[in-house]
Amino acid sequence: MDRSMEGHARSDRPPGRTAEAAQRTAAVQERVQALGSILADALAVDVNGTDLQTLKRAPLRAPPTVSPSDLEAHPGPVWDAFVPHPPFRWWGAQRRFARRLADAEDRFAEAIERHRASEETRRERVAKALREQVEHQRRLDEATAEQHARIDAYERAVQNRGRAAVTRYFTKALDRLPEPLDFPRRRKVGYVPESTLLAVEWDLPDVSVVPAEASYRYDRALDAVLAVPRDPLELRRLYQQLVAQLALRALHLVFGSDRYGVVDTVVFNGMVESVDLTTGQTVRPCLITLRATREQFEALVLDQLDPVACIRHYFAAEVSRHPEELQPVEPVLEFDLADPRTIEAVDVISEIDARPNLLDLSPESFEHLVHNLLTRMGLETRLFRRGTDGGIDCVAYDPRPITGGKFVVQAKLWTRTVPPSAVRDLFGTVVDAGATKGILITTSGFGPTSYQFANGKPLQLIDGTALLSLCHLHNIPARIIPRAS
Repeated sequence: MDRSMEGHARSDRPPGRTAEAAQRTAAVQERVQALGSILADALAVDVNGTDLQTLKRAPLRAPPTVSPSDLEAHPGPVWDAFVPHPPFRWWGAQRRFARRLADAEDRFAEAIERHRASEETRRERVAKALREQVEHQRRLDEATAEQHARIDAYERAVQNRGRAAVTRYFTKALDRLPEPLDFPRRRKVGYVPESTLLAVEWDLPDVSVVPAEASYRYDRALDAVLAVPRDPLELRRLYQQLVAQLALRALHLVFGSDRYGVVDTVVFNGMVESVDLTTGQTVRPCLITLRATREQFEALVLDQLDPVACIRHYFAAEVSRHPEELQPVEPVLEFDLADPRTIEAVDVISEIDARPNLLDLSPESFEHLVHNLLTRMGLETRLFRRGTDGGIDCVAYDPRPITGGKFVVQAKLWTRTVPPSAVRDLFGTVVDAGATKGILITTSGFGPTSYQFANGKPLQLIDGTALLSLCHLHNIPARIIPRAS
């Protein structure tokens, strides 16, 4: 290549590399735009819960087992096909005709017998095939009826707010929903019938999902396309915006899938599976947690709000302030306390289960059980004598710095839903006692109004399901069997 051609090639290089920088910048901007439209994209798709009746299989018809040629009787032999032609009029012809006629009669008789035997075999074959077809159809009808009965039982269990049935229903509903932009698909749900609450643990992408490059530029001196790093504050803001959108999207999907109206409150814990660079170990910190009631959620205009402001100020969500460092937040409800896999059966027959039924305890014995549980959890506790507690059944002290403090505890051995007034009274007690937190423990459950009041306040509500989970985790045998009315 001569000098003039080499100079010409160099002069062509900058425009091409500049175009490359512009193209890569556009790709980054497109990615950021896609991350910012996660919630809007979800709202553009109708979400309807599965009508379980549509899962019933259509009745199946047994295939025919009879050949069409066997369905009709086969024609028998006709004498005209056997009778010999009349003899000519010459000597001896009559005798020969008589022999042929006798032979024809014998062959005709044999044909009639073969036809009779063949027809009998055909009728037996048809009868056997029809019996087999009827038996096959009976088995198909029984299998269909059994499948329909299972669906009906499943639907009744969902409508009656059965723990396992509702958990299964929402697990399948959420598993069918695709995740955008190849995000993680791991989700877990657990239903708490006492409080009509669905706990959701949802895996989120880590902060690397946001492009670390803000743009690209061409450096003429280096003859290279260089990345312009994104400002760390901007990176954090974009990621928090994404996480807030994913939380609202999850609420939209859960409440939208609730065809049978069995969920009044949703707890969302957004988890990230990543590697802790200081230890090299896999960790799963919770980077966002919130609790939302159906009434709260349905009041939102999702396509007009700011996701971060909404979850922080409206739902009092806790969001990691340093997600790039995997700084966790404390879940409003640990998923294990709602996970059906950690709850032993609560409807077993008392004669074959030695675990004490908490509902058979006296109120004083129940308070002692709660005291024992808190002690096993590592808290320093002190019981109050009944009637002199001023609304406090127990005071627990957590000696840990920052997260510890003085907790006032109320224990309610109830079968009916705890009213919101009890939660408000507990908050007043917390304020009057100068406590760090108030804990209300019950054998029943809480309604959405109680959860709505507790949002953003130093209150922890532990229903019957969470109580059984805690007992199970700390080796305290317990179950909750409603008394026969």
